[in-house]
Amino acid sequence: MKTLIVALGGNALIKPGERGTPEQMINNLQAPIKQIAKLSEEYNIVITHGNGPQVGALLLQQEATEEITRMPLQILVAETQGQIGFLIESTLDEELMRLGTDMEKYFLTVLTYVEVNPNDRAFIRPTKPIGPSYKRKRPGYVKTSKGWRRVVASPKPLRIVQAREIKKLIQENFIIISCGGGGIPVIKDGTHFQGVEAVIDKDLASAKLGEQINADILLIATDVEKVALNYGRVDYKYLDKVTTTDAKAYLRQGHFPPGSMGPKIQAVINFLESGGEQAIITSIEKIKEALEGKAGTHFSIEEN
Repeated sequence: MKTLIVALGGNALIKPGERGTPEQMINNLQAPIKQIAKLSEEYNIVITHGNGPQVGALLLQQEATEEITRMPLQILVAETQGQIGFLIESTLDEELMRLGTDMEKYFLTVLTYVEVNPNDRAFIRPTKPIGPSYKRKRPGYVKTSKGWRRVVASPKPLRIVQAREIKKLIQENFIIISCGGGGIPVIKDGTHFQGVEAVIDKDLASAKLGEQINADILLIATDVEKVALNYGRVDYKYLDKVTTTDAKAYLRQGHFPPGSMGPKIQAVINFLESGGEQAIITSIEKIKEALEGKAGTHFSIEEN
């Protein structure tokens, strides 16, 4: 079977206006996980996911009191990998049982390190939005498409440290949940890894994982069914098929901002240019339809 990476966006867990209660997150996960469970009959599945709202909430909790020890970002990312991994596993277990599939399927959340360059310029110029958004300006926050949000460093992923183990587990028929929140950012310090204060983009990390495990398809599930040019303007245009050449041109022209669609487009380009067969960006609700060619924006190296 082909290997499919499904990168779930933040809206897979928390919808606009929600507080992100456990009940809300489990309810929201049912739509994508139901599709993924069904797709596991046809594909080897790797699920990756974001953690922007969750890791931002943990930071706010730390700042709200002096009674608890403050943890660095890399440890908070590790916490969200366990938290969200548990929620995905619980939902996936229910959906697999509901299907009553004859195929014996296992699933496992892998605590994932991602190596980054300690000299990455992202440490000087933070751009990654995390946590809740606010309508009014706040000190230290920046204006994003979703409002005023805190931003942190987001270095490029160089290597998924556990890629070999993930590939082995796929061969053993596991559905893998990995690269949670983009992975725990680490740098190589001699023979050891050392965590660094950052949050890695989960789509770029997913593309890097796809390269290392030789995945066939990368599907990025977000809050829009298709990618659009001039998004938010009256002259917007949805795209059905895009080549990597055109995608690069649209990036240069500023159609895809760094804080929103930009990293997704770059992830798609990276994945295809590293040997991936197919890449799709679509909505959480249209995952299965997109793989059937009925929804989403489909990317390729050359025009079909």
